[in-house]
Amino acid sequence: MTPPAATAAVIHPETRGTLHVETAAVLAHTPYEAEQHVLRLQSRSIAAAARPGSFVHVRCDRTLPMRRPMSIMRADPAAGWIEILFKAHGLGSRLLAGRRQGEEISLIGPIGVPFKLLGYRRRPLLIGGGVGIPPIVFLAEHMRSCRLPAAPLVLMGSEVPFPFRPRPSQILVPGMPEGTIAAMPLFEDWKIPSRLTSGQHRAGCFEGFVTDLARHWIGTLDEHERREIEIFGCGPMPMLRAVAKLASDYQLPCQVCVEEYMACAVGGCAGCAIRVTTPEGPAMLRVCVDGPVFDATAVFPG
Repeated sequence: MTPPAATAAVIHPETRGTLHVETAAVLAHTPYEAEQHVLRLQSRSIAAAARPGSFVHVRCDRTLPMRRPMSIMRADPAAGWIEILFKAHGLGSRLLAGRRQGEEISLIGPIGVPFKLLGYRRRPLLIGGGVGIPPIVFLAEHMRSCRLPAAPLVLMGSEVPFPFRPRPSQILVPGMPEGTIAAMPLFEDWKIPSRLTSGQHRAGCFEGFVTDLARHWIGTLDEHERREIEIFGCGPMPMLRAVAKLASDYQLPCQVCVEEYMACAVGGCAGCAIRVTTPEGPAMLRVCVDGPVFDATAVFPG
């Protein structure tokens, strides 16, 4: 069998000319339970070019040359800042968790092909799990700025405490199971409906996988309403596989933002390459610059 072709080490056309190397000042550092951290970084060039799904390559500490990829959770081009959310679990992220307000951090970014930015269906369904939460927050904020006919529905799951204090939603979402009322406060402020899932018996959360809640909700809609749905997902590969299966079962368009280990993160080493189905056949594409956003059917064709 002929192996899939590798992609040449070039920057994807959608991101060519947008990378910046920037020294970013830490504006704020907010720690949360389970060693989770949110950093707000003054980074004007990256904030101006960031799009939902893009990420930055972060030098966590002067003593550690190898950078770490971090998804952008929010970006404010006018104020010139970005936010990243991460969990401290290795040497690099633990060093990054020690950074304080006023310190400087080297960034490269924004990197990657983003979620599509126009032409959404009437009912966008955003699904995020664990490490996949930041790009979903960014995408929801972008959709809010687009003034869509209807706000997206955001479903997020986590097995560790959420990096925010959930609160009962004041936004009615028909079709939700009884008692599923926990929401992200930021989305409530934005008038975007959201619901949370967990397997840890957290108050107001759906007990189970986030894709189980999504399937339950879609199952309550009629055929016309289902045809208005478009799915966007980000999280671990098993979750994304379930998201792709959900979209396939209901024949819905779906994009997934893939998480993968990276070394250079700018397309040179191809260490993050995954097998993807293309019109020309199977190929090995780099998550960093050919992604991280792909059509779900390309990554999960079966």
